[in-house]
Amino acid sequence: MNPLPTRQTGRADVASHRPSGSVQKLLDVMMQGTTIPCRIVFSNGTEYRNSDEAPRFTIIFRRNRGELRLLRYGHVGLLEAYFDGDVDVEGEFALAFRLAMDRQFSQNPNGLVRMRNRWHEARYSNASVAQAKSNARFHYGLGKGFYEPWLDRVGMMYTCAYWKEGTRTLEEAQRNKMDHVCRKVQLQAGESFVDVGCGWGGLMLHAWERYGAIGTGINTASEQVAELREDLERRGLADKLKVVECDFREIPGQYDKLLSIGTLEHAGRDQLPAVVKAHADAMKPGALGVIHFIGHVGSFDTEFYIRKYIFPGGWIPSLHEAIDAMDQCGLEVLDIENLRRHYALTLDEWATRFDENWQSIQALDPARFDERTRRIWRTYLWSCAEMFRSRTSRTFLFQVTVSKGNVTNYPMSRSFLYRQAAAA
Repeated sequence: MNPLPTRQTGRADVASHRPSGSVQKLLDVMMQGTTIPCRIVFSNGTEYRNSDEAPRFTIIFRRNRGELRLLRYGHVGLLEAYFDGDVDVEGEFALAFRLAMDRQFSQNPNGLVRMRNRWHEARYSNASVAQAKSNARFHYGLGKGFYEPWLDRVGMMYTCAYWKEGTRTLEEAQRNKMDHVCRKVQLQAGESFVDVGCGWGGLMLHAWERYGAIGTGINTASEQVAELREDLERRGLADKLKVVECDFREIPGQYDKLLSIGTLEHAGRDQLPAVVKAHADAMKPGALGVIHFIGHVGSFDTEFYIRKYIFPGGWIPSLHEAIDAMDQCGLEVLDIENLRRHYALTLDEWATRFDENWQSIQALDPARFDERTRRIWRTYLWSCAEMFRSRTSRTFLFQVTVSKGNVTNYPMSRSFLYRQAAAA
């Protein structure tokens, strides 16, 4: 589908204005081949359409500064202009990101964006424990009240759910996920396990209540640690379940089983081997573990705007780097499952609930949770949903089942997982 010529909005005072040749050329590249009808309105009143059909969404440049940021930084500049109110989006917000994913905008950032990404790594690297902690608190230190309205109501799980056939709600999907990983490590009553990156303790509580296993949570975000300890005290479980505030490279003790759900993404660009080694060191000989993480197939830079505005210091590892690190630490890889499409559905639910509950979130602290924060977070949630949905995506969600040393008695197929699920 070829873009249609730039059109007037009907305002006589701007009848002679058109977007600059550079913007026009950029739009032609951006829109060529897409099947999603859309409209772009420029700050001088002219507009651009890629179809005669009614637009599914409209991008409106409120100020010329937004157009300049688009030219300078590409898709990152457009997002930053939206964050700052130089750009608005009307209509189906998610479809703007679907178009972007179809056209693979984020896969080829320009030189200025790559330079900003390198500077970010130099400034916010997780190499030091202190900086890694600061990075974690930037995101997870927003407080339970911020997350509670849009996460699930059973465990506040802030990781990909498991949407097996017949699953109807986010709550059911998160229970599925917790059971799925517990079954993969054959968790038994009385066994000890470490939950690396335990969040608000949903998995620890589920494993105690359903399997009778005794969990130790590892978390570096002080706010989450305090909130979880308070919850365990309230439930009368502080003498059974424990939370340790430490870096992911400093996990104390050894355990019968290991569950690491959404941790490796926070290791950092050059700290992956050290974090994986800490995982291996925390497993007793013969122990089973599940390491669940967002990963690339191939080595690519992590999206800059996510690193700057959402997860400073974060880095999406490649699958081969993670597997190599596991092998170097004496872990046998027993199984790898890709749950990419499950994450798209999970993020759809989070983004929808975030939008629906924004007023209650903002009421917690209007100064902290302002309009700019709303725009950043809804961009993050909706864009990631479309990233995991996209047929051109290079970003996946892996569950890797490992053992400490080679095993001889683990089931020969996945069939035991599904038999147990059916029985439950």
